[in-house]
Amino acid sequence: MIWNRLRRPPTRAAHPALTLIAALFFVAGLSRLGMGVAAVIAAETEAAVPQSEAASVGATDALLAALTAREATIDAEEADLAQKKVALAAAEADIRSQLAALAEAEARLLQTLSLTESAAEDDVTRLVAIYENMKPAQAAELFGQMDVDFAAGFFVRLRPDFAGAVMAELDPVSAYAISAVLAGRHARTPRN
Repeated sequence: MIWNRLRRPPTRAAHPALTLIAALFFVAGLSRLGMGVAAVIAAETEAAVPQSEAASVGATDALLAALTAREATIDAEEADLAQKKVALAAAEADIRSQLAALAEAEARLLQTLSLTESAAEDDVTRLVAIYENMKPAQAAELFGQMDVDFAAGFFVRLRPDFAGAVMAELDPVSAYAISAVLAGRHARTPRN
């Protein structure tokens, strides 16, 4: 019977307390194994940290040096831009003063031209008055010696009755030439 009992598997489940104890031993072994692994990993990490800290400090120093160099470059560029801004402001002020001087010179030139034109106009008006005070035969002699375009310029200003009397005294070729210039003066002027 004992022999049969040993050979035969037990019919009822093993005692639950034994299963619980076995599970506790298993968990305790795993935790000891995990603690050993954790200790080994911690030791490796501690050994690696000084090396990575040294590398990190070196990288930080390199980054700091690069940033400092970049800041110095930017400061130099800002100083250069400030100098250029001052130079531009000076050039702008110089240009403004030159423009003011140019405007003043232009105004003086226009005034001088106006005086010259009015003096020339006064001279031509006086000459026309002189010609109109001559006898038509004497004036015709003078106009016959003048260039045709020049003479036509005076004929435009003469009183019509005096201009007709002078034309009558001119030789026919000169009278025709002066008449052609006078007639053609505004021939190309648009009519519309």
